Amino acid sequence: MFEKTMTGFGKKLIRRRIVDLSVENTRLARCLSTLDLIALGVGSTLGAGVYVLAGEVAKEKAGPSIVICFLVAALASVLAGLCYAEFGARVPKTGSAYLYSYVTVGEIWAFTTGWNLILSYVIGTASVARAWSSSFDNIIGNHISVFFRSSTSLHVPGVLAEYPDFFALLLVLLLTGLLAFGVSESALVNKIFTAVNLLVLCFVIISGFVKGTVKNWQLSEEDYYNHSAVATSQDVSLSSLSIGSLGSGGFVPFGFQGILAGAATCFYAFVGFDCIATTGEEAKNPQRSIPIGIIVSLLICFVAYFGVSAALTLMVPYYLLNKDSPLPEAFKDVGWEPARYVVAVGSLCALSTSLLGSMFPMPRVIYAMAEDGLLFKFLSRVHTRTKTPLVATIVSGIVAALMALVFELKDLVDLMSIGTLLAYSLVSVCVLILRWVSKIIMNPIVSDSQAALKEKPTLGSLFNPPSKTPTSLSGKIVYISTAAIALWITILCLILAQRMDSVLEGSVGLIIVCIGLLVLILLSTIIVWRQPQSNARLTFKVPFLPLLPLFSIFINIYLMMQMSAGTWARFAVWMVIGFAIYFGYGIQNSIEGKNEKKSHSTAGKSVHFSGMDLSPEAATI
Repeated sequence: MFEKTMTGFGKKLIRRRIVDLSVENTRLARCLSTLDLIALGVGSTLGAGVYVLAGEVAKEKAGPSIVICFLVAALASVLAGLCYAEFGARVPKTGSAYLYSYVTVGEIWAFTTGWNLILSYVIGTASVARAWSSSFDNIIGNHISVFFRSSTSLHVPGVLAEYPDFFALLLVLLLTGLLAFGVSESALVNKIFTAVNLLVLCFVIISGFVKGTVKNWQLSEEDYYNHSAVATSQDVSLSSLSIGSLGSGGFVPFGFQGILAGAATCFYAFVGFDCIATTGEEAKNPQRSIPIGIIVSLLICFVAYFGVSAALTLMVPYYLLNKDSPLPEAFKDVGWEPARYVVAVGSLCALSTSLLGSMFPMPRVIYAMAEDGLLFKFLSRVHTRTKTPLVATIVSGIVAALMALVFELKDLVDLMSIGTLLAYSLVSVCVLILRWVSKIIMNPIVSDSQAALKEKPTLGSLFNPPSKTPTSLSGKIVYISTAAIALWITILCLILAQRMDSVLEGSVGLIIVCIGLLVLILLSTIIVWRQPQSNARLTFKVPFLPLLPLFSIFINIYLMMQMSAGTWARFAVWMVIGFAIYFGYGIQNSIEGKNEKKSHSTAGKSVHFSGMDLSPEAATI
């Protein structure tokens, strides 16, 4: 009896979502064009980081080779972006990585993904709102911060902010109202701000190439000493620094390790494109627009980051860059100080689009989870006129606004990265699975005679399957092999993240373990590759399977392993809260669970299969 109960409980955790893939079946307004999605992706990805990040990475990690850092980071981001693009073509529904996980690997993973995406978007919204407020305050002479520090200081260091940021609160509430008012109106505002931001970046890039000199990419130690007077004027005494701390000169002053370190930081500059995947029920032609939107927006962002970083390091020697405001100071150094106002306008527009990019997907993930019964049902209400997820938009906006008002968010920002990287990893895993599984069959109820006809796994079926099309057996082999690959990669990344120095120093034991893990990964990958692949027609497919998703999984998990113990502890607390909601409410109210009960009630009358054909031509299940 106990074993039966535990088996039933386990099946609930891995039950999969069955969706209606007909494009017309939605309660939301289909009004977003491909251009709208590209603008949404560019706006949410190309935030204020482009005005700050390039200076920080160039000065401390990479020097002029920052352009290579952005190239490597862009390629790594494209790996995840291509996986999202294929899922956008397969499952044109609201929910992004949450839904993709639900239809592929089961309910518990879907809830984990959705719950962490909500946290990522809330923290992202609050932190960008405070950054917008701080940037605007800096432009007008810091009058806002001075007033609030003197009159309403909170005095709780490490937990609450130094002062309540009412400006950030009002900003989030204003944009919440805009998003609640309508999707097309929000998209129009986003396009305007994104266009201004891109125009400013074009000005920066062209100016940098006009005023810059290639000599700044060919610096020598003599140049370091010759610039000492300039450095002293910026309160940076070169005499107090070793030449080694400034690099070795040339285009790659910090070596190959500097490029890798810089690329890891630059990777986060491309986070944000996944918001496009939440528009599955609001895009006019999601199966075409979502893949195009993701790929084109990543390409535009790469060109912008590459161009700005090149212009910056051509204008000013990398070690003289100002980390906090590199572009205004760079224009000052080349005699174009008034250009700082153009940069300020671009920075505020970038922050505005980044804020919209964080706020737009947040209520849509909440709406999708609530509609599935995993979160409270009232959150799935849609306004009859605007056809937006009104309650989810208002609730999430109020929560983000309150966080922006009172919390110190610096220690929480890394949680955004965990949620995003977890989503990227799961989407890559799901693509790896679905290409080799034509249908997902959930809890088939079969008679004893039919059970006898089931395929029996053999060693030969792992490498030489008898069928040329996906079968139940090949699907199970792919599931198990993919799970094994994810486990081996996680262990390998943990070793590399924690003991990389020992591996590079030639620790025999660790090297043997790493080689063994690589062999297991290779063997499992060959097993997956040998299984029959689905031939479903899609508007977009990830190339170079299964290698491309595997590289994406490795990069994402490795970056997750770089997080501090404190970040993982906060992640654990958030997950405890989430699981309390799921096991206390979601698992009993899951729509899929209720559908299961209905299916079982007819099991005695006929054989029942509940499946989902993940091809665009699929009809309602």
